[in-house]
Amino acid sequence: MPVQSAFEPVLFVVCGLGLLAAVLAILTSAKTWEEYGKSRLLMDHDLVLAGPAALAERDIEIRQLLEARNQRRQRRGEPALDVERELSRLTALQIDGALQAEIRELVVARNHRRARAGRPLLDVEAEVRLQIEQLTTLHGG
Repeated sequence: MPVQSAFEPVLFVVCGLGLLAAVLAILTSAKTWEEYGKSRLLMDHDLVLAGPAALAERDIEIRQLLEARNQRRQRRGEPALDVERELSRLTALQIDGALQAEIRELVVARNHRRARAGRPLLDVEAEVRLQIEQLTTLHGG
């Protein structure tokens, strides 16, 4: 019986100590969360790929995957695909209606700012075409 009567106080003490340790851990970890992501060991900087070198590296890797797929197809007796045509299809910039509408909204917003500044307005459709051409050029297409 004495063990059973000690269960409730021990339970409350253990839970209380656990709660106190959790609060202490939260209070002392603020600096850790402020520094999270700043370390070069986290490899977050590797996620951002931009520029012609990154596009060339991407194309090389895709080409290698397509060539490996062609080898598997040939082993199965299937005809090989044109690697270059498939690569250009996979890496082509897709300008769908939603992206075009978003670009148009940005141009309209730019026109509003230009109007407030007293500058001449841009031709919306011509500017949308120009932005799409620039995206295509940046994309490497």
